[in-house]
Amino acid sequence: MLKTSDFDFYLPEELIAQTPLENRTASRLLKLDSSANQLEDKHFYDVIDEFEVGDVLVLNNTRVLPARLHGVKPDTGGHLEVLLLNNEEGDRWETLVKPAKKAKIGTKISFGDGMLTAEVVGEKDHGGRIIEFSYEGIFLEVLESLGEMPLPPYIKERLDDPDRYQTVYAKENGSAAAPTAGLHFTQELLAKIEAKGVKVAYLTLHVGLGTFRPVSADDLSEHEMHSEFYSLPQETADLLNEVKAKGGRIIAVGTTSIRTLETVGTKFNGEIKADSDWTSIFIAPGYQFKVVDAFITNFHLPKSTLVMLVSAFAGRETVLNAYAHAVKERYRFFSFGDAMFVK
Repeated sequence: MLKTSDFDFYLPEELIAQTPLENRTASRLLKLDSSANQLEDKHFYDVIDEFEVGDVLVLNNTRVLPARLHGVKPDTGGHLEVLLLNNEEGDRWETLVKPAKKAKIGTKISFGDGMLTAEVVGEKDHGGRIIEFSYEGIFLEVLESLGEMPLPPYIKERLDDPDRYQTVYAKENGSAAAPTAGLHFTQELLAKIEAKGVKVAYLTLHVGLGTFRPVSADDLSEHEMHSEFYSLPQETADLLNEVKAKGGRIIAVGTTSIRTLETVGTKFNGEIKADSDWTSIFIAPGYQFKVVDAFITNFHLPKSTLVMLVSAFAGRETVLNAYAHAVKERYRFFSFGDAMFVK
C-alpha cells in the first residue's frame, strides 16, 4: 500500500521560482523517457523536437480569474480575504475565506467601498464558504477592477504583469489557478509546432480547490479530490479520435488536461466523446492510462496529488529519481518554474 510519505522528496526553498522568466520558452526542459528510464536536459524551445507528424497537442484554455478579493465586515471593520473557487449558480460562489472562523453564515462583506457586497449563505465540509454577491453591472468587470491574481502561497514576490500568470491561449473564464505547464508556450512556438504537422486541440478544466488542498491522509485510498468543472468539445473529440485512428499520439499539456482526458476515457470505457461535467478523478500509481500517450508538466510539490499523477504514468522511483536530478541540476520548481516532457 502506497502512502503519501512515499512521494516526499528534498527540495531546497531557493529552487521555488518566484518570478516568471522574461521569455516564456527560455525555461529548461527535462526529458524523461520512462520506458528506457533515461533523462535528458534541454530547453523548452527544443520541445518541438519531441513531436512527430500526426501527433496532437492538447491544451487547457481556461482563463484565471482575478479571484482573490480583500473585503471588510461593515459591522466590525474586520478584514477578510476571499478566494473564488467555483461559480455554483447565479451569483453564488464556492470560496475559501481567511480567517474562516470570522465568516459564519449570515456574515456580510463589503469590497471596494461597497462596489461589491456579499453574504455568507452556506458552509462546505472542507471549510469553504458559499457566498452570494450583489453588485451593479457585469460581475466579471467588477471582479477585474477589484480582484487580484490568486498566486499560490509559495510565491512571495509581486507579479508585475498579471498576463504572465495566463497562458497565451487562455479563453474560458473560471480558474482559481493557472494550468502552469501551458505558461511556457508562445503563439510563435505553437505556430512552429503546427507547421511541423502536429495538430493542436483545446479543452477546458477550471482549476479549483484541488490545487490548494494538500493530501492530509497518509493512506492514498483515503484522499478525496475536490470536484472541478471540465468541458471537452465535439471538435476536440473528433480530432483526437482521428489522430488515434491514424496511429498518432495524444500529448497533453499539464495535469489538468491529463485529468480531463482520462476522466472522459474512464467514463466512456476508453472512448473519447464530447462531454461536460465535474471530475474528482484521482490518478495515482495503479491507474491504467486510457487516452494520454505523453505529456508536458511542471515540477510539483512534494507529497502532492500531481507528483502521484506523474508517478502513475512513469513509475514512482523513476519520477523521484528525475526530481532528484532536477534538484541537483538546479531546475526551477512549481508554477513559474521549468518543465518536463514525459513519454
